[in-house]
Amino acid sequence: MLIHRMSSLPRFCSRIAVASRTGLRPTHAAPFRFIPSALTQRSAYSSHAPMNPATAPSRKKVTINSLRNLYEAGMPITMVTAHDFPSGLVADHAGVDLILVGDSLAMVGLGMEDTNEIVLEDIIHHSRAVARGVKSSFIICDLPMGSYEISPEHALTSSIRVIQQGRAHAVKLEGGAEMAPTIKRIASIGIPVLGHVGLTPQRQHSLGGFRVQGKTAESAARALDDALAVQEAGCFAVVLEAVPTPVAELITKELKIPTIGIGAGNGCSGQVLVQIDMLGNFPPGRFLPKFVKTYENIFERSKAAIETYIDEVKTRAYPGPEHSYSINKNELADFEKIILERKQKL
Repeated sequence: MLIHRMSSLPRFCSRIAVASRTGLRPTHAAPFRFIPSALTQRSAYSSHAPMNPATAPSRKKVTINSLRNLYEAGMPITMVTAHDFPSGLVADHAGVDLILVGDSLAMVGLGMEDTNEIVLEDIIHHSRAVARGVKSSFIICDLPMGSYEISPEHALTSSIRVIQQGRAHAVKLEGGAEMAPTIKRIASIGIPVLGHVGLTPQRQHSLGGFRVQGKTAESAARALDDALAVQEAGCFAVVLEAVPTPVAELITKELKIPTIGIGAGNGCSGQVLVQIDMLGNFPPGRFLPKFVKTYENIFERSKAAIETYIDEVKTRAYPGPEHSYSINKNELADFEKIILERKQKL
């Protein structure tokens, strides 16, 4: 049936071409009605049918302006990470404001030891996948270690690649006052920049590991100075990571841009979590920071589903008739006859 319908496509296209030249409507438009369904029917028989992000709930696209409106209205901003098409798709469907293609995908998506192993090409590849599933959320990409520190021009080149090739809307980079010239250069050509101060994981070795920052008056003042510096340089918002709640609240009050907290308490302008962490998509025994709240146990649920599948395959309970294709009895008999004739010739 599909071959028959597709074979009528050239004739139909010819009628369309004639109609466009003469100004007349084609007299027979039936193929136009059934071609899309035929294509859909074909994909339904394949295990490689693409997921369709067009079914996302309708909402306005998140922009820098709408983020600013949320901030001025005192409405908390939501952000989660995503590292592939499905995680981007579900975050967008859920209605999150910001999606971060973070360098945390090094550990949660690629099985690396830390964020310093990931390179710009990895981020671009994963950002492009995320972007295919996102229609409304604002996509931000981390600049990984080694892609922006050498000079402002180095960072600008990397940022342009992230926007052009990764299809992101903004970039994020770690560092405070020392990164102000770099932030200013990137922002000067119209690329939005999200800052990141407090605990900066890419610099974990110089910080003595993943340690809470701002626990003394002096270190809290440095965190504030860094936040003010990146604000002055042109950041549209700044991440505060692993900072005591009262310190983060005071820094937030001193700034004129939103703060996105991760381990910084409830007084920030918004919050961010790693999607894999919050969904519990990891094996038992994995260490989680104190600030992570797990809202599901996707790993165990997925494991249970796969175990059920294995059991059903081993016992031949799957696939059942409802998952199988049929054939006309006469055609089946003819096929069996062909097999028998071939055996008789041997």
